[in-house]
Amino acid sequence: MTAVVLVVGMLPWLSGSSAEYTILRARYADLPATPENLARVSAELGLDRGPLVIFWEWATAMMRGDAGESWISGRPVLPGVLDALAVSLTLMGFAIVVALLLAAALSVPALYAGLRGRSARGSGAAAATLTALPEFLLAACLLVLGAVWLGWFPPYGWRGPEYAVLPALAMGIPGGGLIGRLMVEAITRTFAERWTATWQMAGVSRTVLAAAVLRRSLPAVLGQVGLVLIGLTGGAVAVEQIFAIPGLGRLTLGAASSQDIPALQAGVLALVIIAILIGSTTSLARRALLGPALRYDAVPVQMPQRSRRRRDLVVPGVAGAALLLLTVAGSLRDAYSAVNGRLTSPSSALPLGADATGRDILARVGQGTWTTLGTALAVVFACLLIGLFLGCLPRLSSGPAEVTNAAPPIIAGLLVASVFGPSVLGAAVAITAVSWAPLAVYTAGLVTEMSSRTYIKMLPLLGVGRARIMFRHVLPALIGPVTRHAMLRLPGIALALAALSFLGLGAQPPAPEWGLVLAEGMGYVERAPWTVMGPASALILASVLAVSLSSLPPRPSRRIRPEAAPLREGTSVLTLQ
Repeated sequence: MTAVVLVVGMLPWLSGSSAEYTILRARYADLPATPENLARVSAELGLDRGPLVIFWEWATAMMRGDAGESWISGRPVLPGVLDALAVSLTLMGFAIVVALLLAAALSVPALYAGLRGRSARGSGAAAATLTALPEFLLAACLLVLGAVWLGWFPPYGWRGPEYAVLPALAMGIPGGGLIGRLMVEAITRTFAERWTATWQMAGVSRTVLAAAVLRRSLPAVLGQVGLVLIGLTGGAVAVEQIFAIPGLGRLTLGAASSQDIPALQAGVLALVIIAILIGSTTSLARRALLGPALRYDAVPVQMPQRSRRRRDLVVPGVAGAALLLLTVAGSLRDAYSAVNGRLTSPSSALPLGADATGRDILARVGQGTWTTLGTALAVVFACLLIGLFLGCLPRLSSGPAEVTNAAPPIIAGLLVASVFGPSVLGAAVAITAVSWAPLAVYTAGLVTEMSSRTYIKMLPLLGVGRARIMFRHVLPALIGPVTRHAMLRLPGIALALAALSFLGLGAQPPAPEWGLVLAEGMGYVERAPWTVMGPASALILASVLAVSLSSLPPRPSRRIRPEAAPLREGTSVLTLQ
């Protein structure tokens, strides 16, 4: 948190000379961009006073309730930010209601089945599909379906409750699907515990038993619920941009693109504070539910009730095969030449049609796989190295990992874009900055598990040093499971990169990148819906692949000799949240 505040406070200095040129064009359009005029703007903005002075002046002003003046309009920033914050909080409130209602609808069948003594079959394909759709993609689909084709809801703006329906659905459905799936699994595991059968034989009423099961199940998922709600702050940026809602996310995104640093500072700080408050609230709720069990370090751990089966691989296999087919078909075509008619409809020659400049959409989507997944693979490799290094130092990484794990990628993208400008590299840096934490936590758990094994504890008694133990015995056993875990995050990281490109913070034209191709087609969706169907299909396949892979049950544990002691995926009692 301290590092985020420092970066936000020093944004005017970090933004460099490009901000001076932007302000010169916005305030003094009649003046040429000479070194003298740029220096005058720099002195006016205070960019020549150094980072520490800039941060101190900003911090003291914020403590007085003064967020400064806009570099573009010259008006005070705080009133506009507060108005936008009220809009965003209202929208998030609607989205939370949608998420909780959907989660309850998915959980009720599992609770009912458990009360009748039957085992729930799981949350089902419907919940998996709902969870798989990222906010920016679902918002685009709902805009096309509910506002353009059916005309049931207004397409953009913020003038009444009806304007919040589609945005709230876009933000609440993915989170509600995830919470519902987690609750179904937690409820199913709780009913498999012996005490529930004892209560039923003792004649406890179903109402009392249901309340007890929910109380037992909620603490296991509240951590993820907090992350889902925190994710709404990032999802709000994309949703507000798509539906032209004058909220905090859209204001912050506009400030980043125009380099209005005071407005960007206030917007990012408000988003971070919202995320911290949500995380603290869910943590307090978990502590209240656990009660004495937490104080006496007697928190029970729910264990998975089933192991991986072959049919669990059907959904990721089908999604991966379809995505591979789309990639191969598009890679053999030209993605840059505008040789077709403008907005040509799909045909045998153009299976996905042409975009607004006459380029082959299938080619752009297929080659976008290499751009998006290639960048995602580099991010995964960087996160793997960081996670392995910091995970081997659990005391050093525990605090930063918790804060980083709760930071939405879009906030990091806004900060990086404001400093270095929008680019693929900047988006990759932003995603890496917030994606290493789960791998570090996972590595730290495995290191703790390895260190508790008898043969590891005996090595120091035989004269083996700590460095040799780590590099000769622990790390070789860690690399395999941590690498597999990192690769499972590849589709999710690709979606985060696509989201940044969709918002203009990542890849720039004419690059064939999924999010960028989708953004280019949004303006023509009413008369040429195929401009968004191609990239939307690729994103949906990647989303289903990401969710299905991350939801795979653990493999059946295998008995191994203590002296071999390799770490196999599925043998750890630790679960990554």
